[in-house]
Amino acid sequence: MLMHSWGRYPLQEAIIHTPGERSDLMIHMKDSSTLLARGMGRSYGDSALATQLIDTRRLNMLIDFDEANGFVCCESGLCLAELLTVVVLKGWFLPVTPGTKFVSVGGAVASDVHGKNHHKQGCFSEHVISLDVLLADGSILTCSALQNADLFHATCGGMGLTGIILTVRLQLHAIFSTDIAQMAYQTKGLQHTLELFEQHAQAMYSVAWIDCLASGRELGRAVLMLGETIVHGVLELSNRAQITLPCILPDRLLNHYTVKAFNTLYYHTAARRIQQRLHYDAFFYPLDRIQYWNRLYGKRGFCQYQCVLPHAGALSGLNELLKKIAASGRASFLAVLKSLGPQNKNFLSFPFAGHTLALDFQIDDGLFALLDELDAIVLAFGGRLYLSKDARMSTDTFRRSYPNWQAFQQVRAHYGALGKFRSNQSQRLGLD
Repeated sequence: MLMHSWGRYPLQEAIIHTPGERSDLMIHMKDSSTLLARGMGRSYGDSALATQLIDTRRLNMLIDFDEANGFVCCESGLCLAELLTVVVLKGWFLPVTPGTKFVSVGGAVASDVHGKNHHKQGCFSEHVISLDVLLADGSILTCSALQNADLFHATCGGMGLTGIILTVRLQLHAIFSTDIAQMAYQTKGLQHTLELFEQHAQAMYSVAWIDCLASGRELGRAVLMLGETIVHGVLELSNRAQITLPCILPDRLLNHYTVKAFNTLYYHTAARRIQQRLHYDAFFYPLDRIQYWNRLYGKRGFCQYQCVLPHAGALSGLNELLKKIAASGRASFLAVLKSLGPQNKNFLSFPFAGHTLALDFQIDDGLFALLDELDAIVLAFGGRLYLSKDARMSTDTFRRSYPNWQAFQQVRAHYGALGKFRSNQSQRLGLD
């Protein structure tokens, strides 16, 4: 079967196994020389592509939910959207959530996802109590930050390369309303944007949309959105109507002119809604309302480019990146900037203290040459790229920006994962 991830690039012919029970999974483990677990397929590049895939979506049981204390135990294939429908009405929410709820719990662990509150709450793994991992030899090992900690820190953010995550035990976050109070600020340029992030560092949630086509004095102009949980309110699920993009749109629809028009309109209208009370679904998952929104980018698909730069060089580094992007004329109406907190102990987790910029680029013949130039800027300023979004990073760029990659490989070797759990990305990055 021809497979792709959310970016629709690259394509991979794969054999898909869809176990409904753990016993079925054990059979596939025994019969396959190499394999990789895959959840909802919402990583962007080739980190969840391989010749042999284990589709975990049927391994989605909610095993236990302690309503009094917010403790959840579930199988790794459970989708965050499914989990939320159960826990939200009982006064609990995810302590950390990515920008889509259509991610499996196992995928959230493997990517060690972060959200709009990383500066406050860190990554997803920092709220995981323990994991059960199926190893290459067929044994199952429980790990946590205190028990088999080397396996835990390699599995969280390890992109499925240590084994198959079977069970996740997670501590949820208490809520008293499903609404978020949002405050929006229109910024004049990049320096102003970063200053506002610093001024509002105590906000629970923060994210900025950036007009990446702006130039000159307006380079890095943005709309900064801050969010706080509301203490008094009601607990209810979203009733937003879904919109479906029925087909892949023509490649020429997204171009410099259409995106520039969108960016100008959004910049001048979004900040007018200075104070809003939004349901969490609209605040955290605005694009989830549009099913198959990835079809916007045409037949060739798109790459999401996400990097992080340390605070010390963020202004200069982001300035160079945005200048390079604006000069290229390449359109990205999804350009997001967030502030990140301290790095955790996981070997391959992406975030560290700094700012992260994420942009979507429609694939064309000259795109990868531009991205290579962006890589050079990121490395020069001490940054790195997010593995869950990556589709083309070089081995050299990876090794220079992830200093713990050798320690990660040593843990994989210790638990017999080398040569067994493999993705297209791991082979490209020299992690076989």
